[in-house]
Amino acid sequence: MDLNLRGRSALVTGASRGIGLAIAKTLAAEGVSLRLVARDADRLSKVSSELGAKPFSFDLSKPENIGALVEACGDVDILVNNAGAIPRGTLEEIDGTTWRNAWDLKVFGYIDLTRAYLARMTKRGKGVIVCVIGAAGERADPNYVAGCMGNAALNMLVQCLGGESVRHGVRVVAVNPGPIMTDRFMHGMLWRAEKRFGDKARWPEILSADLPIKRAGTVEEVASAVAFLASDHASYISGEALRIDAGFMGAFRTKN
Repeated sequence: MDLNLRGRSALVTGASRGIGLAIAKTLAAEGVSLRLVARDADRLSKVSSELGAKPFSFDLSKPENIGALVEACGDVDILVNNAGAIPRGTLEEIDGTTWRNAWDLKVFGYIDLTRAYLARMTKRGKGVIVCVIGAAGERADPNYVAGCMGNAALNMLVQCLGGESVRHGVRVVAVNPGPIMTDRFMHGMLWRAEKRFGDKARWPEILSADLPIKRAGTVEEVASAVAFLASDHASYISGEALRIDAGFMGAFRTKN
């Protein structure tokens, strides 16, 4: 399927690794002109050079950097909010500073950049904002309380904005990846195996026991969904989140 994205421009945050990098590669293959953002300047420079993209090294947890980034990048047709990782842990395990720092990047970073680009896109009468959030926002997990709450808030942001933004030619959508094989996912798997079995090496047992198709998803599978949602093929979708989890949520509800 030709997504007809050639010639459009996109800003992708958290683009130097994992899902963000896969999204950048997928959009580049579709002929999209890329602006990539990440905190790791060296890695970002290498990735940008390979993809013919413009690199912008900013820490988006700092509000003053949002304005600087928007000023440097200018208008884009597509914004992909992807930067940020909220650590696992219970209410007792995640201290206030860690919690706030994680939300400053993922939650408030998404909000601030969306606010800035929604205004610019509305003025132009066109644009798409895609937020990579996470399926944890759709179910309660006491061992991931900060992530569940942050993701739930971002899902509501998309719902609040998406029904109104389309009146001005702008769609706001999201993807909620479930278990996806990234460095961060592996860190979480090791954490779970240590907590469940007392042995990090037993993490593959969790995949076999908990996941319907006994494997995690790939970053490419998420990237393909993001590219579709950013395209005109998804022109009737706004204010919604696409869950990417191979039925994990349904299986979880059945089991519990």
